[in-house]
Amino acid sequence: MASKNGAGKKMVVWGILGLLVVGLGGFGTANFGGSVSNVGSVGDKDIDVNTYANALSGEISRFEQQIGQQMSIAQAEQIGIPARVLNQLFNQAALDGETARLGLSVGDAAVRTQLLSIPAFQGLDGTFDADTYKASLSRIGENPSSFEEGLREDLARTLLQGALTTGVTMPDIYGDVVVEWIGERRTISVATMGDEALSTGVPVPTEADINAQYEATPDAYTAPETRNVTYVWLTPAMISDEVELDEASLRQLYDDNIGQFVQAERRLVERLVFGTLEEATAASARLTAGETTYEDEIASRGLDIVDADMGDVALSDLGAAGDAVFALDVSGVSDVINTDIGPAIFRVNGILEASEISFEDARADLSVEMAADAARRDISDMIEDLDDLLASGATLEEVASETRMEQGELGWTTASEDGIASYSAFVTAVRAAQVGDFPEIVELSDGGIFAMRLDSVTPATLSPLEDVRDQVAADWEVAETARQMLVRAQDLESKVASGTPLADLGLPIETFEAITRQDFISTMPEGFIDVVFAPGLAAGATTLIEGDGRVVIAMIDAVLPPENTADNTAIADSYIASAAQGAAQDVIAAFSSALRTREGISINQTAVDAVHIQLP
Repeated sequence: MASKNGAGKKMVVWGILGLLVVGLGGFGTANFGGSVSNVGSVGDKDIDVNTYANALSGEISRFEQQIGQQMSIAQAEQIGIPARVLNQLFNQAALDGETARLGLSVGDAAVRTQLLSIPAFQGLDGTFDADTYKASLSRIGENPSSFEEGLREDLARTLLQGALTTGVTMPDIYGDVVVEWIGERRTISVATMGDEALSTGVPVPTEADINAQYEATPDAYTAPETRNVTYVWLTPAMISDEVELDEASLRQLYDDNIGQFVQAERRLVERLVFGTLEEATAASARLTAGETTYEDEIASRGLDIVDADMGDVALSDLGAAGDAVFALDVSGVSDVINTDIGPAIFRVNGILEASEISFEDARADLSVEMAADAARRDISDMIEDLDDLLASGATLEEVASETRMEQGELGWTTASEDGIASYSAFVTAVRAAQVGDFPEIVELSDGGIFAMRLDSVTPATLSPLEDVRDQVAADWEVAETARQMLVRAQDLESKVASGTPLADLGLPIETFEAITRQDFISTMPEGFIDVVFAPGLAAGATTLIEGDGRVVIAMIDAVLPPENTADNTAIADSYIASAAQGAAQDVIAAFSSALRTREGISINQTAVDAVHIQLP
C-alpha cells in the first residue's frame, strides 16, 4: 500500500523515464529556466516548475495512449488534467514538508538500493548503467544530485504513509456481503413465447396506424446531416506497387533487423532483489519449505508483481545469473544469486523457444515493408510542393489532374466509416470544415495525405412519409406484435402465479440450475440475469423478460446461498483488500488535506501558464 502512495516528485519522473528509454512521443518534457522556479508551494515546500511540467506531460501522454490520439493542452484543461496533476503534487509536497518537520529520513544504502532497481537506468545486461542514468536525467532537466535527494524524500514519505495506514483494514463481513451477493445461486425455470403464440397472427397496420407510427417516432425517419465534400488523397498503399525494390537493400533490411528473425531461446523472468544476503537467504528458505509463495515474498516487500517482472530475456541479458536461471523449468524458483544490484531470487514463468526465419521466408514481408516505407517517404517529399500548388490557387480538381493524388466525393455523415472516412484526421477535418475554407494538406496516420473542400451541408431532414412508408409499416408491425405478445404473456404469468404449472402453458420449457449473477445464458434475451436476480424476487415468484422478438416467463424455483469455494474465498479477500486500500488512500488524502490547510498553499499562476504555453 505504502509503495503505491509513496510516489512523489521523482516517482512521477520514473514513469516518464520509462517512456524515454523507448523513445517518448507526443508531448515530451520541458526544462524551464530563468526567474520561473516553482509553480506553487505548501508552506515552505516548493513545487519545482520542471517537476510540474514533466508530471503534466507524462499524464497527458498516458491519456493519449488510452484514447489513441494526441490532445492539446486546451483539451487537457477541459477534462481537468492539469488541475489533477497540480493537486497531486500539492499533496506530495505537504507530506514531504511533514516528513522534514518530523525528521524522517533514510540512509544512503536505501537510496542506492532504490536507484539500482529502477529499470529505466539499466543497460542491456539488466544492470545499472551510469551513462544511461545521466543521459535519462539530462533529457528531463534533472541532475543526479537532485534526483537522488528526491529518492530520499520518496522513501521518507513512504515511511510516513506506512505509519498512517498501519492497521487500516476492513472487517471480514465486508467480503462476506459481497460474496453473498455475487455468489447467490438461483434455479430458474422459463417458458419462452414467440409471435406464433398469438391467436390472431402478425397484425397488419391500417393507414391510421402508419400515420401514428410516423408521427410518434420522427427521429427514426430523419436523414442525418450530410456534409458534402470533395477531396484528394494519396496513401502509401496506392503507390507502393510503383516502388522498385533493390535486392541488396532487402538483404540489408533483413540484416539490420536480424533480431526479429533470428531469436535465441528466451525466458519470461521475474527478479526479486534484496538489500542483504541474510534477507535473501531467509526468503529462499521460506520458499523452499513451502511457508510462503513467490507472490507472498513480493507483497511482503510492499511491491507489486510488475515491480519484479523483467519481461522476456535472453541468457546474455542476465549476466552471471544467466546459466542458473536458464536451468530452471517453468514456474521454477532459483536459489539466491548474487547480482550487480544485490542478492536476488529469480522465477521463470515461461520459455520462448529459439526461432529462425530465413531471408527467403521473410522476403515477401520485407518487400511490403520496404515498399510502404519508400512510398511514405515519397509522399512526405511531395507535401511542400502540394502546399505551394494549393497556395497558388489550384483547385482540388487541378491538383488531382496534375499530381499523383486521387480525387473523390463523399456525402459524409456520422455513419460514414469506409475509405477515407475511416481516418480520424479526415473525420476531424470534415467536422470542423466551413463552406469556403481554403483546402490544405493534412497528414494521415499511415503516412498518407489529403486535402478537402466542404461544398455544402444538407441539414438533418425528416423524410416524407411516402418515401419511408414500408419502413414505417414494418416498425409498427414489430411494435404492435411485441405489445400483443406482452399482453398475452402477462395473462399467462397470472395463471402461473395462481398455480398453473409452466409445463401446462404449451410453450417450450427450460430450467437453469443454480446459476449466479456472474453467469451468462446465451439462449435468453439481454438482461435476463439482472431481471431474475432482482431484489424481492423470492422462491415461487414470477417475472417477464422481453427481447429478441419473444417474451420469457420466468419462475424462481429456488434461492440458494453461495457455495463455499476457493473462488468465492478469493473474491472476498480481494474485495476486503481493495476496500482496505481505498480506505488507506482516503486516510492519506485526508491527512494531506489537513497539512495543506495548516501550512497554507500558494499557486504561481504565471509559472503554471508558462508551462502550458511551452508544452506542444
